[in-house]
Amino acid sequence: MKVKTLVVNAIIAALYLAISFVIQPIGFKAIQFRIPEMFNHLIVFNKKYFFGIVLGVILANFFLSPMPNYDLIFGVGQSIISLLITIGVSYFIKNIWGRMIVNTIVFTFTMFIIAYELQLAFGVPFLYGWLTTAVGEFVIMAIGAPIFYILNKRVHFENQV
Repeated sequence: MKVKTLVVNAIIAALYLAISFVIQPIGFKAIQFRIPEMFNHLIVFNKKYFFGIVLGVILANFFLSPMPNYDLIFGVGQSIISLLITIGVSYFIKNIWGRMIVNTIVFTFTMFIIAYELQLAFGVPFLYGWLTTAVGEFVIMAIGAPIFYILNKRVHFENQV
């Protein structure tokens, strides 16, 4: 792996952690609005962002989660699964907007993993947990898509790693 790729991924992980720290009161509840989840859209530009995103999730869950043992398994697992699905689908979808839409849907749907975690940890009813976490994820990912699309026009994410 090139030094540039390592540095960019470290910056992504650090930004994910820093933003998670700021939004901690609204990022780790049954209804979650984890703003740094927008970084998941980086995967549609280049699969090399995978490591930075996952490391950011690991660090945020380890340092900020009220239940790190669960979040390090379920939260990180959900991110890895969702990112890998998006990477796989991206081979068939060349349009960035199409990839972002699929990415948003994948991350929203796979929140059932987090719902199961909330059920195990806090006794939150599964369907309620899935609904609330999916709504939060969808909102953040839907807001993040145009932001990252516009940023890409200036930064060219595909060339940064």
